[in-house]
Amino acid sequence: MDEADLAQREQERELRRLLAACAYALPRGESARECADCGQAIPEARRVAMPGCSRCIGCQEQFEGNNQ
Repeated sequence: MDEADLAQREQERELRRLLAACAYALPRGESARECADCGQAIPEARRVAMPGCSRCIGCQEQFEGNNQ
């Protein structure tokens, strides 16, 4: 195995680690019925699609934009 193969393996290992960390960080459990930020109702479709969510889509987008 040459250096390029070793570097690619290391990149793949790091990518798997990062993906696992992201999956672990996803919200779990029961979703909130009202947004934690604005207090508006969170639509049923969002609560089903994203278990454990605590914000409506608009507030979540704003939250993610502020944390980048």
